[in-house]
Amino acid sequence: MSRIIFCAFLQKESEGQDYAPYPGELGKKIYDTISKIAWKEWKLQQTKLINEEKLNMFNPNDRKKIEDYMKLFLFKNE
Repeated sequence: MSRIIFCAFLQKESEGQDYAPYPGELGKKIYDTISKIAWKEWKLQQTKLINEEKLNMFNPNDRKKIEDYMKLFLFKNE
């Protein structure tokens, strides 16, 4: 049975994640407030950003940049 949450990104009720897709407190927040649909949209946006900005996910500074983009993208309505 799927979990229904109020998605902060979509601003409506939608199916929640099956597990926290990101570590730590931010992962818990995503699990609690971001739907599967919104997460899928973020993953597409993340791929575009990595490619356009030529980010290296082995570089801690680039990972931090992606995390900042993720927060802006997913929680823009907060």
